[in-house]
Amino acid sequence: MATNLVVRRCFPAAMIGGTFLRRGIIRTECISASFRCKYTDANKYKGFRGKYKTMASGADTDDSRDIGSDQFDLDDAEYDAVANSAMHVQKRLQNEQNVLVIQPYVKWGPRKSDSKPEHQLLEAEALVRSLPKWKVEHSIKVPLDSLEKKHLFGAGKLEELKTILSDLQTSGKLITCIFISKGTLTFGQKKLLEQHFKLPVMDRYTIVIQILRLHAISTEAKLQVAMAEIPYIWSQMKDHDKIHLTESQKQMLRLRERKLKDELVTIRSHRELLRNKRKQKAFPIVAVVGYTNAGKTSLIKALTEEKSLEPKDQLFATLDVTAHAGLLPCKLEVLFMDTVGFMADIPTGLIECFVATLEDAMLADVIVHVQDVSHENFPEQKRHVETTLKSLLRTSGVTHQPKLLDNVINVGNKADLLPDTDGHGDIQLVSSKTLHGMNDLLKEIERKILQVTGRQKMIIRVPMGGSEVAWLYKNAAVTETAADPVDSQRMLVSVVITEAKLQQFRHQFVIKKQG
Repeated sequence: MATNLVVRRCFPAAMIGGTFLRRGIIRTECISASFRCKYTDANKYKGFRGKYKTMASGADTDDSRDIGSDQFDLDDAEYDAVANSAMHVQKRLQNEQNVLVIQPYVKWGPRKSDSKPEHQLLEAEALVRSLPKWKVEHSIKVPLDSLEKKHLFGAGKLEELKTILSDLQTSGKLITCIFISKGTLTFGQKKLLEQHFKLPVMDRYTIVIQILRLHAISTEAKLQVAMAEIPYIWSQMKDHDKIHLTESQKQMLRLRERKLKDELVTIRSHRELLRNKRKQKAFPIVAVVGYTNAGKTSLIKALTEEKSLEPKDQLFATLDVTAHAGLLPCKLEVLFMDTVGFMADIPTGLIECFVATLEDAMLADVIVHVQDVSHENFPEQKRHVETTLKSLLRTSGVTHQPKLLDNVINVGNKADLLPDTDGHGDIQLVSSKTLHGMNDLLKEIERKILQVTGRQKMIIRVPMGGSEVAWLYKNAAVTETAADPVDSQRMLVSVVITEAKLQQFRHQFVIKKQG
């Protein structure tokens, strides 16, 4: 039978040979299905579940393994002793800690932070509360002229702090350690403060490391956290010659650093392989980024209806970049990438160790920037994420950086906590809890994806039972099929298809058969 095809773009309408099909023939509802995979855990590659399981055939189902788990054992008593000495971090967080939080801030000048001291202090307290059995016993803000002074606090300010600590202890408050909410303290600064306070002193680097250790589950995350610790230990050594490490300990650190780098390179290559497989399957990628605890995982769960996802109200709850598949309203299959959260005043050494996990976000078709609009400091959090994202794009070597920045969708999550939803500009307000705004967000993601990837919605008339249908199922997203009301020997196939695949279809089934 000769092939006589009618192809109609839904938006706008079009026709190739034969009769023109009327507008509005296709009505699709939002349907979603999902799967979750971690790059280093083969058990996670299980495909779609439920009604749409067949749509995931071939999706990241290689027989990958937990790379690195057999080659390098992270447990090392000698290293743990060195790390605990330099960072006051413990392998198991079993002891209760009652913390005095001190938030230094610059009062004026170019070094003054955009965030208010009150917001900085609240974030510092949240870091402490992210650790089990740790509680904030007392917290104070300390204005300074500079955070770069050799001893951080002047003699007068130091005496004030000692008096505050003494009064707290006299009143019956048990203080077991002090958290100075500054990116990193030099060894000299920590040593001086510990001598005055007679208590362990920790900076943001060491607190965040404790949190990351707690939340690292996959091999890759554990390797990255372990790698993030080493630059800090070396910096403490170089800062002061009174850290006594034996030659054996120094050699152990060098060997551990080299092995960690090798393991992470192996995992990075493995991730590149999986990324190439996704490219072959032409899955559009939507990277979900945002400040830590803005609700990225909750949003992905709401968009994909993936019941296995368990969002946590914690800082840095997500350390692995994970892929979650869902369907857009047009039934096009996409992958939502959950990413590591951003945070202000995080030392460069910590960020660098997690840059590799953000590679997939840098190579996404569309970025969804999730913001907690209920947070008092969300405008500053938004600016921090945007600045960090631009910096990562510059250093990642992504060639389509300007294009990617144009494809950012700003999403205001936790809108259900707002007393008033007016005055939020171009941000798209949603609630992952109540699902408010989710359908509109899916439509916007769909619009961006179709625009960026050059896909089109179309209806194609094909012979009933012909090879054309199988080809379309393999090479395009088939959204609906129906009998042709005009010709009982034909059927109408609604698809979302790229221009390249459309040209292939024309060449194989239209031009050849017409010739």
